[in-house]
Parts: sequence; structure tokens; C-alpha cells
Amino acid sequence: MIECKLKKELSAEEGKMILDVDFRLNDEDFVVLYGKSGAGKTSILRMLSGLLDPQDGYIKQDSNFWFDAARNINLSTQKREIGIVFQDYALFPNMNVEENIYFALRQKKDRTTAEELIELMELENLRKQKIQQLSGGQQQRVALARALVRKPKLLLLDEPLSALDHSMRTKLQEYVLKLHKTYKLTTILISHDPAEIIKMADKVLVLENGKITKTRTPISIFSESKLSGKFQFTGEVLAKIDEEVVSILHVLIGNNVIKSV
Repeated sequence: MIECKLKKELSAEEGKMILDVDFRLNDEDFVVLYGKSGAGKTSILRMLSGLLDPQDGYIKQDSNFWFDAARNINLSTQKREIGIVFQDYALFPNMNVEENIYFALRQKKDRTTAEELIELMELENLRKQKIQQLSGGQQQRVALARALVRKPKLLLLDEPLSALDHSMRTKLQEYVLKLHKTYKLTTILISHDPAEIIKMADKVLVLENGKITKTRTPISIFSESKLSGKFQFTGEVLAKIDEEVVSILHVLIGNNVIKSV
């Protein structure tokens, strides 16, 4: 379980903003942080990872404190059981795929997990290729493998799929879900894409001006927000129910069932 109570003054477009959040994540939760740019989503991920210090509060993983302002505890990023993937991947361009993944290992001789991830992410035929030779989707798979090679408890994803086209994005979503389930991770994803959120998340934390205003399922969040426009979903039709002049489809998208008229 991850417990967080975080407070920090941040600079926003409209001036200073106080980030003040309090939330708890159960083991194996898949949670999305959702809100407008500048609401504090990335700052929360940076605090969890140890890249940004809160001014007050604590971060607790089970019985272990990663950060506690009152007791002056602040573990380094390397000592927190986290894996993190940013939008720009942050891979080493002078290394090949295999070297990038091995670089994150605590014990260089223990390559079992690294080899398992190379197979799981379908990187076997790319292992000797330099990073600049890879497509965006391939680089993202390398970044995900590297983030998990140390067997973290918590996976942090800061819009890692936003720059990919729809086809590649859909495929990478499947990889992320597979990793989440295989390694029994607690995962936090930042995303602005309703289709992606409905497909992947168990629950959504909605942020507005540094505060969590709602904690709900993806379906309840988006059914009340009156979304307009076209959204592409990939799912499995579970049932088709004819009611008078309309037919209602029950579609499984990720872990969620939605109704479509």
C-alpha cells in the first residue's frame, strides 16, 4: 500500500499554487492522475520518485517511509522501490537496447529479470541495436523494460504514450497492462486521453489547482463530464441488447464495461 500526504508551493501559469493532496493506493491498483496542464500531476510523480521534495507531509510504502518531513526522512530515488518512465524516455543514445536495460540492474550478474523483460517486451531481435535506430514505440518498450528491471513496487508513467500514433499507442497500452498484471505492480499513469483511461485504469484521481477533487472509476468520471467529439476504442463486444428502436452494446475495454447505443 502507498500512502501519501503531500504539500508544496508550486509555480503555475496563473501564479503561485499550493499543491495539497492526500491519497492512498492499494497494492496492484492502476490509477490515473487526470486534470488540466499545471494542476500538479507531474509534480506528484516527481515527489513520489524523489526528484522533487515536498515541503510537508509524508510518503509511506507499507511500513516504510520514503519521505517524512516531521522526522526528516527523505530516501534517494535509488532507495525507493519505484520505476519511472517519462515522455522523452530518457534512454542512453550511446548504448544499445541490451545495455540500456542492464544499466539499471543492482547486481550486474543477475540478468534473469532483464532477460525476462526483453522477451516479454519482444525486444530479442533489437537487443544489439542503438537507441537512435529504433522507432518511438520500440524506444518506449525499452524504457518500460528498464524501469522494471529492478522489480519495483510502484510504476510511474508520465504521459509516456502521448507522442505515439493511435495504432502504436494501442499496442503499447497492451504492453503496459501486461506488465502491470505480470509483476503485480501498483501503477500511476498521467493521461489526458479518455479512451486510454477507460481502457487501463481502476480509478481516477481528478486534480484541479493542486487539489484532488474526485476519486472515482473511469466510467463514472467520463459519463458525468458529457464528453463530445470522436474517440477511438478497442474492445470486445460482450452482449447486444435490442430495446425497442435501439440496440445497446456492452463492450469490454480493458477492465471496464461500457454501454454504447
